[in-house]
Amino acid sequence: MENSEENNEIDATTTTKSNEEKTELELKLKLKKKLKLKKKLEKETEKADKRGVCYLSRIPPHMDHVKLRQLLSQFGDIQRIFLAPQDSNARVQYKRARASQNQAYSEGWVEFANKCVAKRVANMLNGEQIGGRKRSSFYYDLWNIKYLSKFKWDDLTEELAFKRATREQQVAIEISAAKKERDFYISKVDQSRASNAIEERIKKKQKVQQDSVQVEKVIRHFPQTKPINANAKGSKTDLSDDFLDAVFGGS
Repeated sequence: MENSEENNEIDATTTTKSNEEKTELELKLKLKKKLKLKKKLEKETEKADKRGVCYLSRIPPHMDHVKLRQLLSQFGDIQRIFLAPQDSNARVQYKRARASQNQAYSEGWVEFANKCVAKRVANMLNGEQIGGRKRSSFYYDLWNIKYLSKFKWDDLTEELAFKRATREQQVAIEISAAKKERDFYISKVDQSRASNAIEERIKKKQKVQQDSVQVEKVIRHFPQTKPINANAKGSKTDLSDDFLDAVFGGS
């Protein structure tokens, strides 16, 4: 019995030691992961600080991010490109004018790996002819490019998120206003239908009452003797006095 108790105590101490060692190893691994993440973030922040962003105030027709990268990559390493699509109204006018089905863009941002390169490219290309292939539709267009100092890509994402949120809010307000107008119109239509139905019922009741009250006039014809005219008196023969005495018993 004593040996068994000692063995149990030894097993318990070994299990506690192994558990403590496991927890220590897990903590060490977590600390290593955190350190690695910190180093990666520091490296990324250093790279982001070295990067520079250029702004394009106008995107020529038929140009997309692929063609833009092909044109600008010859001047330096490009990280990211974002092109803002045109508004719906401007897009409709553009399609009517040009009869084109391609996506049109209003403005764009280009991130270079080196801010010095971005600044040099903006100063060199601004106001110059785009060039490229002569068959391209934007061969004779001009660059409208500017370097944005102290501007990071995160600022752009925040601005885009803010614009998206404001646009969604505006759309929600317009939808609610349209719903209110629709409900008001439907209520007015229902009121007019109800009033018309009431008027029709009143007219029907009035017709029924008129038909029940109205009685047909009965004209009765009685046989009458025709009156004798004054002129007809002279045409009759006068009775003799003897005849009258015989009738009435005169003496």
